[in-house]
Amino acid sequence: MPEDPLSGPPGLPGPLGLLGGTFDPIHFGHLRLAEEAREALDLAAVHWIPAGQPPHRQAPRVAATHRLEMVRRALAGNPAFTVDDAEMRATAPSYTVTTLERLRAASDRRPLVLLMGADAFLELATWHRWRDLFTLAHIGVATRPGFELSAEAFPAELAEACAQRLERNPDALREAPAGRVVAFAMTPLAISASLLRTRLAAGQSVRYLLPDPVREYIDQHYLYRMPDGR
Repeated sequence: MPEDPLSGPPGLPGPLGLLGGTFDPIHFGHLRLAEEAREALDLAAVHWIPAGQPPHRQAPRVAATHRLEMVRRALAGNPAFTVDDAEMRATAPSYTVTTLERLRAASDRRPLVLLMGADAFLELATWHRWRDLFTLAHIGVATRPGFELSAEAFPAELAEACAQRLERNPDALREAPAGRVVAFAMTPLAISASLLRTRLAAGQSVRYLLPDPVREYIDQHYLYRMPDGR
């Protein structure tokens, strides 16, 4: 891994992808989103940001230390993936806009690309200080193959904010440090963290749904075995 992922590996000053989430637990759906975004958007790297206290969701089912270790194990061996544990160490709720402000201050004018799924993007106008996100990063939206991201399908506020931001060409991400919205098709994978927690609580196999090192860690620490996911 590069010593300073925000400045980029030597000779690779390209856009940096940013992927946040609770990763409770991390699974192949997360990993494929990051890898396909890296390829489709020509990202130099993807910076993973596990959330400590997400304000819009229920508290994660397992402790931050476990979720962080599972992410580290899942990403091991991929030099294009780096991990940021700042939100894990913070005592305040993890807002995307404040995380981006921190990363923008550390990355000068390097293009940053916030990665998310189409469903999350369509709810963007409910996020804290959501309009400020466009001044801090580009947004890369994962969609199903054949699904076109169109402003006509956006809620009114989001459509207005994105009217001049939608781009079809990923090369546009290199032209400015922030402000564009680009979609990319992602291979459909019907895997979710809630599905994995349900299967684990029922004593069912999760092999081939997440990386073996993560599954082995879950087994070692007896995570997600209770009906409530703990």
